[in-house]
Amino acid sequence: MPHTLQRVLAALQRVLARVRRLLRPLSLRTHAGQRRSFQLLSLATILLFVPIIFVRAQGDPYVYTADQVPAEPVGIVFGAGVEGDQPGGYLQGRLDLALQLWHAGKFKVFLVTGDDASSTYDEPRAMHDYLRARGVPDNLIVLDNAGFDTWDSCARAKHVFGVSKAILVSQTFHVPRATYLCRAAGIDAYGVGDPDGVHEGTLTEWIRNGLREIAASFNAVYQATVQPTG
Repeated sequence: MPHTLQRVLAALQRVLARVRRLLRPLSLRTHAGQRRSFQLLSLATILLFVPIIFVRAQGDPYVYTADQVPAEPVGIVFGAGVEGDQPGGYLQGRLDLALQLWHAGKFKVFLVTGDDASSTYDEPRAMHDYLRARGVPDNLIVLDNAGFDTWDSCARAKHVFGVSKAILVSQTFHVPRATYLCRAAGIDAYGVGDPDGVHEGTLTEWIRNGLREIAASFNAVYQATVQPTG
């Protein structure tokens, strides 16, 4: 998952560098120069936020609380960081929420999707083992080891695993984008976000996650409109 984000951030850095080059020749000592600089900065700011506003507008109507989300056959849990063979804080929050939904009868089968980058880093296996240790039968846990980013997870859920209806489980900052992408991939999807502040981290981490979603939204719009799903 981090490789796609790095590419998006690099593209944003190139855009900001171009804006700075455009501003450099302008004389800020004149009213015309100040006005032109303000216009360029305003345009850059608007363009920066258009994708995330669009993604949120598309995803938010299908995001529910755990109590209100419609029941569906499958619960898709998106991978996040692991520490050895144990889920990290974010991933534990997602798994605990998924267990809550499963016990409430909101879905029957888990699809755990993430990155198994190496023999020592395997998100789906850690997710599987966490669920098994908490009473979920092995035959109700399906592993997707090639969910390298959110789009891959959604597209593979549809075209590899045959999922047509699902509940998506992630953090509150991520679940609108996940819902947007899975619906773009052809899944009748409803998202539920982990609301527990313990798993949301510090204020600095919250800000970093917000910036990450701004960057990732550029890629999400591209993936949903250009990148093939089959």
